[in-house]
Amino acid sequence: MDAGQVSGAASSSQATAGEVAVADDVHESQPQRRDQVRLAFSSFLMLFVELALIRWITANNVYVTEATNFVLLASFLGIGIGFLNAASGRDYLRWTPVALLALVGFVLAFPVILHAKKGPDQFTGVGQIPALPQPVSFSLVFLLTVAVMAGLGQGVARIFIRFRPLSAYRLDILGSIAGIALFTLLSFLDQPPVTWGVIAGCGLAVMLLPKIRIWQLTAIAAVIVLLLLESLTPHQEWSPYNKILLKKSTGSSVKFVWANNIPYQGVHPLTAIRRYKQFYLYPYQHVSRASLGNVLVIGAGNGNDVAVALSKGARHVDAVEVDPLLLAIGRQYHPAHPYQNPRVTTHVGDGRQYLQDTSKHYNLIVYALPDSLTALAGQSAIRLESYLLTTQALAAAKAHLAPGGTFTMYNYYAPFVLDRYATTIEDVFHRTPCVQKGSIDNGRLMAVLTVRPAGPVANCTSFWHGTRVAPATDNRPFPYLRNAAIPSNYLWMLGAILLASLLLVRISGGRFTRMRSYLDLGFMGAAFMLLETKNIVQFALLFGTTWFVNALVFAAVLVAVYLAVETARWVRLPRPAILYGLLIAALALAWVVPQESLLSLPVVPRFLAASALAFAPIYLANLVFAQRFSGVESSGTAFAANLLGAMVGGTLEYIALITGYQFLLILTGILYGLAFVIGLRRKSSQPSAPG
Repeated sequence: MDAGQVSGAASSSQATAGEVAVADDVHESQPQRRDQVRLAFSSFLMLFVELALIRWITANNVYVTEATNFVLLASFLGIGIGFLNAASGRDYLRWTPVALLALVGFVLAFPVILHAKKGPDQFTGVGQIPALPQPVSFSLVFLLTVAVMAGLGQGVARIFIRFRPLSAYRLDILGSIAGIALFTLLSFLDQPPVTWGVIAGCGLAVMLLPKIRIWQLTAIAAVIVLLLLESLTPHQEWSPYNKILLKKSTGSSVKFVWANNIPYQGVHPLTAIRRYKQFYLYPYQHVSRASLGNVLVIGAGNGNDVAVALSKGARHVDAVEVDPLLLAIGRQYHPAHPYQNPRVTTHVGDGRQYLQDTSKHYNLIVYALPDSLTALAGQSAIRLESYLLTTQALAAAKAHLAPGGTFTMYNYYAPFVLDRYATTIEDVFHRTPCVQKGSIDNGRLMAVLTVRPAGPVANCTSFWHGTRVAPATDNRPFPYLRNAAIPSNYLWMLGAILLASLLLVRISGGRFTRMRSYLDLGFMGAAFMLLETKNIVQFALLFGTTWFVNALVFAAVLVAVYLAVETARWVRLPRPAILYGLLIAALALAWVVPQESLLSLPVVPRFLAASALAFAPIYLANLVFAQRFSGVESSGTAFAANLLGAMVGGTLEYIALITGYQFLLILTGILYGLAFVIGLRRKSSQPSAPG
């Protein structure tokens, strides 16, 4: 299935050898080897395309960056519709090349670019014409994504139903593992969209064989050409996180970095910094030149802060930056050449993870404009820097200060965000921070917060005296969310998605009564989605909020699913009540063990403990699913019910904005409990076999 979709598909397995399930009126007890390869390949392609769409659409449409699982939910819906039509006369796969061309053409013709911080022309499209209204852009992207994934889903489903349910799911998972592995490799190689398009287009052509038509090949070729033209955009590159575009203003020595259609950073010469960007210099008003032995810059970007630290006499600078392409830009374009300086060591990685794993202590720690614009792909509301700005993260920074050391952080803050960080500093350092304020940009105030655990900040003329705002925590790492609530725009979006889903499923999939007997599988899908989301964000905390950790967790979830399938194929499983009991016990253990107890462990024990706590529930959940799925009469409809349940789980994950992520374990347990009760009722309502 898919790595964002492993969520929906929970896992399956064969109950007992020789058990044959009838699949959507298709009977083939001995599928050929060719069909096994086709199913694994189709599953690989379906996951690969979904991951590519999540990454690519987000990079071209600023609206979508605010709703990180928007494309994921559309993909779930589309694949679910495809499975509901596994054996129907409707041929969605036939039209997939056209749907893909329409989606790619629309996104490129009507991008959403943040042109100005405010005003009627805040968002623009091609040629600075006004962008489409957000509801229109959202709706068309959603519907076209559903159309693309419905075709791919149907292509997988048509082969899926020829197998026994668990044999099919086993091949599906193997294909999905290959999909996440290839996408991870391409991310590592910084490949542009044309590479993804060639793989997706060629794969789609293979799926359409032997009945592929000229017009379908033409549509596929047009997709590749459009993505090639985008990939050849001058001064544009793709990192594992962002589409990076480098621009230079006329008559200016400053180069500007745009990330995912948003103005992001400027490559400033030191002369320009001293004249126009003096906030870079503020922290050094409170420290002496002689005290700057070791300096740590988290969020080093293209090197502005590192250049300033060197100019102020830092004898060594550790520069931590999560996006390797930003470091490369700094090496190539920064006029001060900070990253070529022998006094500088660069570290590509997550700032919080660096603090957890280093044993070094620093005279000055700088949080330098940490604002990623990027969230974990496809799931959760965790931005790359979210865990860097919690109470626990600042405590880790404090622990790495040398005696007499200083901590400083700065950015353009909304008023409540500034008060939140000042409150956090006060709670962690037990000192009121010094605050220096600069210009206001679109209601956000440039401010520098500085604190010194050993005593008051030297040369400070203004200490913070604002309103206390509850800090962000590792359980609820949402520093940019004013209150513990789901924002109204999210509620409207989720409501519209669920309503559209009901209509599309009814129109394209027939009566909902088809899935009535698989309601428990729907609850399993929703529960598994929440469980996967919880594990993704937990591993991001424990091992870094990076694309590589994210990809490894997806792959590990798929491997856990596969192991459950193999277990159920070869071992006679205990009755459902026992499996559900073990699952609830594993969820309870994960709830009881505090995250901070794992953070204090060395890397290897931390990994082993985190894996045991995270993957034991996943493994058991997939044994539960395997036992149920092995005996379904219509594997396509059952799988669709599970996927659509996962889509509901994708909307329920927003509850974490109120409760924090730990509560998702409780919600997961409730959903699995409901699945168990529904399963009991289903069995009790079935007629007994004649004696």
